Amino acid sequence: MSKIKIVFYLVLIFVVYKGYVAFKDFEIGVGDRVAEIEEKADFQKKGEVIGLMMYLGDPPRLTEHLLTPSSSKCLEMKQIAEETSFALYECARVNAILRGNKIVSIIEELEVIE
Repeated sequence: MSKIKIVFYLVLIFVVYKGYVAFKDFEIGVGDRVAEIEEKADFQKKGEVIGLMMYLGDPPRLTEHLLTPSSSKCLEMKQIAEETSFALYECARVNAILRGNKIVSIIEELEVIE
């Protein structure tokens, strides 16, 4: 009888684990699909996001911008970029026009993240 209980508990744990994984994959996949549909539909929206900005020239002029998921990821990417390039980089919270998961243009720079 105890072997049957052990097998039952193992099966129960496996089913719970599989349910959790399926839920997380579905949750992540929905966000990616929404961004893909918005990009294909040429849908633009305004939003406040964190971006990695690259400045070139003298005086510095904004040349490139990249949407980042968090300030810590932005600072990590900034450090790597500064080690491999001579451009000026900064992480900033900005109001921007977004298309899918990309920044189309910067409306206003709100705060520089250090």
